[in-house]
Amino acid sequence: MNNKPFIIGIAGGSGSGKTFFLNCFLHHFKNDEVTLVSQDDYYIPVGEMTQEENKLYNFDLPSTIDKEQFLFDIKKLVKGEVIYKKEYNFNNPLAVTKILEINPAPIIIVEGLFILHFEEIAAMLDHRIFVEAENAVALARRIKRDGMERGYSEEDVTYKWVNHVVPAYHEYLLPYRESCDKIIVNNFDTPDDIIKITDEISADLKVKYCKHKQEE
Repeated sequence: MNNKPFIIGIAGGSGSGKTFFLNCFLHHFKNDEVTLVSQDDYYIPVGEMTQEENKLYNFDLPSTIDKEQFLFDIKKLVKGEVIYKKEYNFNNPLAVTKILEINPAPIIIVEGLFILHFEEIAAMLDHRIFVEAENAVALARRIKRDGMERGYSEEDVTYKWVNHVVPAYHEYLLPYRESCDKIIVNNFDTPDDIIKITDEISADLKVKYCKHKQEE
């Protein structure tokens, strides 16, 4: 296909600092150069749940993602079509749900926990980045984020971490670590370090993107 976008996959477990890395990374590109499609927006709706039901429900399984729609939308972007997608509100009834407009671009970033596990999506990736952090660091970030943004108690977060998050990470993400082109260790919340790393990666990828265009 002529003018096929360069597709970058960014995978990382919960609390790895992937969101901050992504924001720094995106800063290196103009709006019309890059677009982002996130696995989080493809959770299959489960309806309203009580706090206890939410605690017990395992969101960290591939079956909770609408993989077919996720793949279909990535293919639409590759074909140059616009995606309109309802933003996932993480089962928070108080959240205001937005309609996302995701425009095609020469560089497509696909991010999420299972993007390397979903074979058809993984096969579309031209470059793979793996973001990781030590277990204690990742858990502390998760407790802080889920408490502030989603209103979850530390007990609920810890339960999910032990019973859902860590087992899923070891089964559905970690086995693909060594197949990635770049591994980012993100144990410190030091913006300068991540900015430096994204500077280097972005420069390298712009070279790869130019080569990719020449080879079409």
